[in-house]
Amino acid sequence: MNIPQPLRHLIGQRIRQLTGSTQSPESFKQPVGDPGLLGPQSMPWKVHAHFISMMVGGLSSLMLQALHPRALAAVWDHSNFRHDLKGRLGRTAYFVAITTYGGREQALNAIERVNRIHSAVHGHMPDGSTYVANEPELLRWVHLGEVCSFLKAYQSFSLQPLSSEHADQYVAEMALIGHHLGAEHLPLTQYESHQALLDFLPSLRFDQRTKEIIHVIENYPADFFDRPILKLVIQAAFDGLPDWALAMMGRTPHNPLQKLAVCHALRLVGLPLQAVLDQDGVAAYARQRMSMASMV
Repeated sequence: MNIPQPLRHLIGQRIRQLTGSTQSPESFKQPVGDPGLLGPQSMPWKVHAHFISMMVGGLSSLMLQALHPRALAAVWDHSNFRHDLKGRLGRTAYFVAITTYGGREQALNAIERVNRIHSAVHGHMPDGSTYVANEPELLRWVHLGEVCSFLKAYQSFSLQPLSSEHADQYVAEMALIGHHLGAEHLPLTQYESHQALLDFLPSLRFDQRTKEIIHVIENYPADFFDRPILKLVIQAAFDGLPDWALAMMGRTPHNPLQKLAVCHALRLVGLPLQAVLDQDGVAAYARQRMSMASMV
């Protein structure tokens, strides 16, 4: 899809407004030839370039994260998530982008910064028990939720879903990032990832805190022009949750026709957004960075 520059600029502004992004993609053009932690042939380079999938998967993963009381406590006590959801999503999106598409040093610096923040996040649960954000098991839970959510969204909304082999490759390559963040014993296949999520069921709760987080997500701040697409994204995020997670929330899964309608609608409205990002997004600039190396 060939979009004129003035319209590309306007769509780019809407994307930044929608996601809360404040970072310029220009930095991803450097350093020339640096493949980063994963490289352009990796599956995360493919999956994370798909805008609608990342929006849907990002919100699904936040919902999942909120089901773990200790993981939620760290967010509840040490972030402004409830009052600045868009800012939180923008920062998370940038971290995913820099660890996927940034140069190696940029990615490692971002990971080190997050690890440093996590090391200072600790406190007490409502029952008096303690939590620490850099506990490997909590990091494992958050990692699994993100990987499963991003992958499921991509398989649902991309016109070119991954084969089973490539889906497993995505999981294995994402484990590298998870290990850098301090998570341990991460699964390397899609099936193992879903099974690993089930292992957490005895620790999960849908309590008043979780309910409030879900309410915040359902009321994602959006301008008038963005509300229709946000409504579809939020519905798709619920559709992307495992049935057991929906049951914990007291929600009934949408029927297949409803899911299909939302899927087709998001694919349609996502076309111009994706076309702009394919030219001016971080993934496009990272590929330029790699192609420029062959010209040197």
